[in-house]
Amino acid sequence: MDPREQVQSQINEAVNSIKNSCDCEPEIGIILGSGLAKVAEDIDVKASIDYDKIPHFPLSTTEGHPGRLVLGTLSNKKLALMQGRFHFYEGYTMWGITFAVRVLASLGIKKLIITGACGSLNNDYRQGDLVLLEDHINLMPANPLIGPHVDEMGPRFIDMSEPYSKKLLEIAEKAAKQKDLNVKKGIYASVAGPQYETPAEVAMLRKLGADIVGMSIASEVIVAKQMGLDVLGITVVSNEHGAKKAISHKKVLENVGQSRASFVKLLQVILKNVN
Repeated sequence: MDPREQVQSQINEAVNSIKNSCDCEPEIGIILGSGLAKVAEDIDVKASIDYDKIPHFPLSTTEGHPGRLVLGTLSNKKLALMQGRFHFYEGYTMWGITFAVRVLASLGIKKLIITGACGSLNNDYRQGDLVLLEDHINLMPANPLIGPHVDEMGPRFIDMSEPYSKKLLEIAEKAAKQKDLNVKKGIYASVAGPQYETPAEVAMLRKLGADIVGMSIASEVIVAKQMGLDVLGITVVSNEHGAKKAISHKKVLENVGQSRASFVKLLQVILKNVN
């Protein structure tokens, strides 16, 4: 089989499997990052599918990423929520960590909300802050667009002058004001991990212009843009670099979990105002 045909065949198999499990037509996709999986408990669930039941889906191996696709509604919007994502540090290829984004787009979503935990590089950002992404710096060692090109997925060369939708960002800012939430805006540096950054690396990322850093997001955004999706990025500051406190994944999950209520409030209003 031609590699391009194989790529499209895998997506089709995953899509058909999901459709057979639920007669749902999601409008918006949401990727829930570390510590945010329980957000799925706040929606009206129509179906919950373990990743290992979806053909060709990778498995989440990181704590705090349950590995389920949840279909349901919130604020009268039909959603497809990923309880957990896939990371390059887990040993997956770029195709593997972005496969789910292609599947969600093929299910019919038009907008994608990408979330995640992040470390603060900006001294004005504090643990627990919600940060709306304006842009990112992709420092991942590979690119998800490398390989056989399938015309149905979008152009080979994609414009990244607006990786995050300005319209969705404006909606999110207004939603934050409505709920009296003090959100920040910033630039995300995407690194491979899984180790946290050294002091010298933190200094380098600051000089590059990044406000926050994490181990995901950029690759997913690249594929989302190729597939023609509007993207909104929301991260939660889980730790402050320079705070002279040891960082652990357990602490990251705890810190992000404490911001769940604020995140859900913001998400509900965003969804109400998205056409």
